[in-house]
Amino acid sequence: MPAISADAGRIIGRCHANCGASARPGRRSRHTRSRQARRHSDLEYFPSARTRVLDRNTAIGGTACGRANQRSLKTHLAHSRRFIITLGLLTAIAALTVDLSLPAIPAMVDALNTSLSHAQQIVGIFMLGMSVGQIPSGLASDRFGRLPTIYAGMGLFVTAACVAAIANDIEVLLAARFVQGIGAASAIVISRAVVRDIATGKDAARLMSLMTMIFTAAPVIAPSIGALLVAHWNWRAPFIVIAASGFALLFAVRSNLEETHTPDASQHPLRQLSFSFREFFSHRQSVFGLLLLIVAPAGHMSVIAVSAALTVGIYGYSITQYGMIFACAGLSILAGSITNRWLIVRYDVVQLVTLGVALIFTSSAQLVIIAWLDSAPFWWVWSCVCLYMFAIAILMPNTTVLALDPLPRIAGVASSIIGTTQNVLGASGAILGALIYNGTIRNTVIIMATTGTVTACVFLLRPLIVSELKLHQREELARN
Repeated sequence: MPAISADAGRIIGRCHANCGASARPGRRSRHTRSRQARRHSDLEYFPSARTRVLDRNTAIGGTACGRANQRSLKTHLAHSRRFIITLGLLTAIAALTVDLSLPAIPAMVDALNTSLSHAQQIVGIFMLGMSVGQIPSGLASDRFGRLPTIYAGMGLFVTAACVAAIANDIEVLLAARFVQGIGAASAIVISRAVVRDIATGKDAARLMSLMTMIFTAAPVIAPSIGALLVAHWNWRAPFIVIAASGFALLFAVRSNLEETHTPDASQHPLRQLSFSFREFFSHRQSVFGLLLLIVAPAGHMSVIAVSAALTVGIYGYSITQYGMIFACAGLSILAGSITNRWLIVRYDVVQLVTLGVALIFTSSAQLVIIAWLDSAPFWWVWSCVCLYMFAIAILMPNTTVLALDPLPRIAGVASSIIGTTQNVLGASGAILGALIYNGTIRNTVIIMATTGTVTACVFLLRPLIVSELKLHQREELARN
């Protein structure tokens, strides 16, 4: 048992005294409401940086008093800025890895003696690695805890990033990006699982929106930074920065995150994984959320993969201008996250999902027209892309909350199921977008136009999938 400080000991002592008193049968409480409030505040003890109730890697659980302390700790974490910022940075590491490397693609073609289509696969291969790594990461986090899994995953990410930075062959670079994606998968899975560990309903949607706002910084600034790095040094500079960012994030995890899940390794891994899959797909609400979540990413990843070729090759903008143009898409995600955070306190999650789907369909309908014409001014094409990104920032956090809400005990595997399917289709969209790119506007936007339309169709089929969408309330979770 980790050492407990004197202050924490007194708090836990009071908690045990209160629990013991409340457990005595046949006695009516003599406390007034105000005194009960004071007793409740005793339970909501927020330890300082030097004083912790338990070791940072040990989740509290077991007894009623332990569960009371755990709820208090989770409430504290849900409002801790450093904790939330670190979760947002974990979510952003994948976007940073993709967006920072995009400006290096044209220079990489000559340096590694490869084709543009082959070089553009660094996006899809990375996403494919993330798809492969998420199920193992989710299962490991449920069995061994969130923190050990994130340490192992980010360590793998940093190692592969260093290999990518020194690669002299496109095949070695692509292999390193695949392994890098496997490591980054743990960051995506665990950040979502941790949110489900500490919050639900609108609180979870609020946290998801805050994380999305932090995540937005990557597509806003990363392409511009990548373009400057390539212009002043060479194509390797962005990959070196990616490796350094991984090191920095490991230190942030060590300093700011706490364990939020009580590990359960009682079952055989395959049996536990099989049970988790059956549990996930037995909830129609989770299935409906999954269907909404997996289609839209294929569209925006297809445009991201060929965005440099679209902007520089078709419309003739410079690499520096490309960074600024791409930042507009990132700002659209930021605007959508801010809007979602404002709306979440005024409307329910289902209404915001409806809004997100409607905006995605508005964007994709215009892109269908552009694909049919095979000609359009750049402002029209890119405004449709930005609207799609804006809608993604509203749709994704709320739909993720819907999908994870019924599954608190298997949040790690549930998050990995969502992430894996998202990234399989996202990687497929990116690779397919790079393969079908032929210098025309039609082939550049056709995948985004299709996925937006499919997302709208899935939403319209909701009555056939799930009869009612319901979110657990905090009091109900406490009773459970």
